[in-house]
Amino acid sequence: MKISLLQVGGTVDSYLKKGVDEYLKRLKHYTSFEIIEIKDLKNASKLSRDELKVREGKEILNKLTSSDFVVILDERGKQCTSEEFATFIQGKMNQSCKRLVFVIGGAFGFSEEVYDRSNQKLGLSKMTFSHRMIRLLFVEQLYRAHTILRNEPYHH
Repeated sequence: MKISLLQVGGTVDSYLKKGVDEYLKRLKHYTSFEIIEIKDLKNASKLSRDELKVREGKEILNKLTSSDFVVILDERGKQCTSEEFATFIQGKMNQSCKRLVFVIGGAFGFSEEVYDRSNQKLGLSKMTFSHRMIRLLFVEQLYRAHTILRNEPYHH
């Protein structure tokens, strides 16, 4: 199974990029994982929030295939423990899911079309984090999930 993280915009803060890069190195030992970046829209500041979400949504949908299992990372999504997340990952592997795609939207969230296409919503916290910070939190949790599945000591 391939796992993808589809994200709107790049990681520009060096401390976040360094953390993401560290977990990318670690993940190579466990799974096929990629980050797909959708470039920030030009003239985004001139668009309304709704128009920005619609245009970002079109870009997101263009990166998906009909067979992808799509999980959007959304503040209103179901929250789970690290162990439950690991169980979810294992379940998708057991179902022979071809590609599991997690999506991080832009600063204002997702368009209705992206919500409609998603198979599931996952919330990482009741607290609000920047969409750029969520990238680091997500790759750390994905790494943690794989160490949990192998009974490795990282989780403790």
